[in-house]
Amino acid sequence: MRWQGRRGSRNIEDRRGMRMSGGGGIGLVGILFILGMGWFFGIDVTPLLTGTGGGGGEVVQTDAPLTEADRREGEFVSVTLADTEEVWAGIFEEQINEPYTPATLVLFKEVTQSPCGNASGATGPFYCPGDRKVYLDTQFFTTMRDRLGAGGDFAAAYVVAHEVAHSVQDQLGILGEANRIRGQVSQEEANAISVRIELQADCYSGIWAQQAQEKFGSLERGDIEEAMNAAAQIGDDTLQRNAGQRPMPESFTHGTSEQRQRWFQTGFETGDLEACDTFGTNDI
Repeated sequence: MRWQGRRGSRNIEDRRGMRMSGGGGIGLVGILFILGMGWFFGIDVTPLLTGTGGGGGEVVQTDAPLTEADRREGEFVSVTLADTEEVWAGIFEEQINEPYTPATLVLFKEVTQSPCGNASGATGPFYCPGDRKVYLDTQFFTTMRDRLGAGGDFAAAYVVAHEVAHSVQDQLGILGEANRIRGQVSQEEANAISVRIELQADCYSGIWAQQAQEKFGSLERGDIEEAMNAAAQIGDDTLQRNAGQRPMPESFTHGTSEQRQRWFQTGFETGDLEACDTFGTNDI
């Protein structure tokens, strides 16, 4: 992926010099232990971090310096975010005749706070509708490469684009309506709705990839294969198999590897928001 020397986004909130502290919490060692358990077993340990020991802690500034790798990853995310801003501004204007409001992306290390609960390396990147921000610990890129076998710049860019796509869904009113319905149905039905939300975000990520190539010429040979591989490696069925479990479709929240790849490809080939209507089809 060609990204060096290009415009970065101003919508970055960098918290990488901050940490959780105070409030009678479990402390940094305890947090790291829980995060390690989350990564090892492939589970979301947010409930263990949120409100632990009397409400968790507050975020305070530290003097921890950023490494050269931190700076490079921050620059990469900033350029990728800027690309999403330009792409989605054009799509909103051309396809729905509305202005696009760029998402803010919060960079953090280890743990930070959000209206959706404590963000951590164990939760992975996510979009929070409460403040309309994307939360990302770039250590996740290392985990993708070393633990999931999904390395490469464009695989990382796909992750950023996927989370920004949730912001797009939010602006279009799709995310709020889907989450409203999720709160009124059974857990299994709520999971099925979550799958449709995530597959649509994958499709929107494919649209972004197509437009990024057209606008910036940023894709290199093998980039789409990197994104497709990443989509496959983080499919629910693949993650459960790799954790030594039998895939349980009723527990899926993001979709199978095949579904994630197919919907990304749909977005890339069509560039059309309507083609990404995962809620209007029985064939997901």
